[in-house]
Amino acid sequence: MLYKKLGRSGLKVSGVSIGSWTTFGESVDDDATLAVMEAAYDAGINFFDGAEGYGRGAAEEAMGRVFEKVNWPRDTLVISTKVFGFGDAPTQAGLSRKHLVEAVDAALRRMHLDYVDMCFCHRPDPDTPLDEIAHTMNELIARGKIFYWGTSEFSPGDLHQLHAIAERDGLVGPTMEQTCHSMLHRRRVDGELRPLFDAYGLGTTIYSPLCQGVLTGKYNEGFPKDSRFGRRDAESRKNAISNEDLARVRRLTMLAGDLGMTMTHLALAWCLKNPNVSTAITGSTRPEQVHENVKAADAVEKLTDEVMGRIEEILDNAPE
Repeated sequence: MLYKKLGRSGLKVSGVSIGSWTTFGESVDDDATLAVMEAAYDAGINFFDGAEGYGRGAAEEAMGRVFEKVNWPRDTLVISTKVFGFGDAPTQAGLSRKHLVEAVDAALRRMHLDYVDMCFCHRPDPDTPLDEIAHTMNELIARGKIFYWGTSEFSPGDLHQLHAIAERDGLVGPTMEQTCHSMLHRRRVDGELRPLFDAYGLGTTIYSPLCQGVLTGKYNEGFPKDSRFGRRDAESRKNAISNEDLARVRRLTMLAGDLGMTMTHLALAWCLKNPNVSTAITGSTRPEQVHENVKAADAVEKLTDEVMGRIEEILDNAPE
């Protein structure tokens, strides 16, 4: 397994990590969740990503039942939660001090943990001042409830302001941002966030590195009826993925074959090659998918400057 630093911090996370959105507690049962998490841990994956909003808490509850069964030393794991809310009352959502504190406590109860390693503000909250967010996150650090805090899909402007608040008030600023990144969606990591990497050493925990399966190559010859895109109508498929992107994936699949790897390996390895990507979050419902994804860590060394140049020529989509 390849381990990378979480931005400027000293924390090392597995390059490939496990997410829980739409899987744990929802589309897979407890036995499958246990099998996936055990396969991941045995393969060297140390980062498991949760959120209070995934299945309205069901994903974290499923992860908690696994943690109760296994005998993994807590100091070998990196566990996250993300906070924004899923309740109906106005105090059960957003990033107010009240909700942040209560949501972290609830996540710890769901996962049977004393602390989480990372806590993300799952989405921006225009109703809560950034000062309140930064100070509350630092209070949670001081209380030993979280070790690192970060954001997800925050604007560069808000991230600059959060770091300015931290510098002004002697606080710890956001260490990481969770955002979408893949060969086909590069706007954030390769564009908007680049100044923050240099200025603050921001880490990233990227999601959808395989672009909902498109970058596995399984749609190269069409859309199987039982697949995610096969169940959509033609118009929604057109809005989700363009013919140009499908053509890119077909050419990349040929390149992956020339390199002796699968399209999945190439797509994940390309993400991990980026020094500004700390970890690529993957979703798995079976151990076999975990085994396939972790092989990408070994494929990174095949992405020489010459190969990266060929990939860039095919993609031709780098943000300015």
